[in-house]
Amino acid sequence: MAFELPFSSKTPPLIGLDIGSSSVKIVELSQSGGAMRLERYAIEPLPRGAVVDGNIDKIDVVAEAVKRAWRRSGTRIKNVAMALPASAVITKRIALPANLREEELEMQVESEANQYIPFALDEVSLDFQVLGPIPNSPDDVEVLIAASRKEKVEDRMAVAQAAGLKPVVVDVESYAMRAALERVIEQLPNGGEGLVIAVFYIGANTTSVTVMHDGEAIYEREQPFGGQQLTGDIARAYGIPVEEAEQRKRSGDLPANYESDVLRPFIDTAVTEITRALQFFFTSTPYTRVDQIMLVGGSAVLTGLPDAVMERAQVPTSVVSPFKGMEISAAVREKQLRLDAPALLTPCGLAMRRFDA
Repeated sequence: MAFELPFSSKTPPLIGLDIGSSSVKIVELSQSGGAMRLERYAIEPLPRGAVVDGNIDKIDVVAEAVKRAWRRSGTRIKNVAMALPASAVITKRIALPANLREEELEMQVESEANQYIPFALDEVSLDFQVLGPIPNSPDDVEVLIAASRKEKVEDRMAVAQAAGLKPVVVDVESYAMRAALERVIEQLPNGGEGLVIAVFYIGANTTSVTVMHDGEAIYEREQPFGGQQLTGDIARAYGIPVEEAEQRKRSGDLPANYESDVLRPFIDTAVTEITRALQFFFTSTPYTRVDQIMLVGGSAVLTGLPDAVMERAQVPTSVVSPFKGMEISAAVREKQLRLDAPALLTPCGLAMRRFDA
């Protein structure tokens, strides 16, 4: 699902560009004989306040970070696929007659969208995707409508253009992430068939859970907890500025008591948040089990977190790389990639748009 832009008649070579609240990330993939390959990637930190709650507050600052990430990655591709946070997008599934022509479908979607979107249609970017036939209703198809305020789309396009890049696709972060996840799940025994898999994305400010079952997202929820909390804990514990705390968190340059006094309590809180989210899932759906927990996002790689989650939840838990099963270019430092990969799900899913038929 994406807000395809008018000049994207056929998807050209492109890179995935993810603008988060604490960093921008770029991923370039290639494909040869059906096998995907990670060619290059880059992560560039953003100053606090540049992106707040998914809104780009400082276009010039973010554009400079994108420019640095693009240069550092070494890519030459200037076409980018970007994404909006799910909170900025209204989605709705509707049923429409299966025999409509493209123009009729568009008119029908606009007419239906009027009922669900609390803005004038000329203020929104609107897109739709035919998902397929509806069981027990052979004459209808299910259509997914997605709409976002135009300014949200335009801000992201403005950042890319100010960085000298050309936005070709604007997707939704949760859909891009899911595309990368589906590829990982397909590599499980029997393609993960029948398994209930809870994926926790621990971002800078929020932790989101997506529960997948046979290729469908059956449950989604977001809670206000993330890696910035650990950064704040470090800053307070050692009396240093937040920016320095973030830097030292990433480099591991912290005093001997860091693990016991700061990291351990944070991990305990993270585990509590994760198990609470699982309880919400059980109480608000008919499901009574989770077969596997996957951890992704920048904080997923914290020492001891997967083991602590597995112990408390009593569910097999692993940290996931979206590049599992891919070839890795010689230009990529594999040791660094192991630390960075769990945070690259969204830009990886965006970069996969290059191979859309």
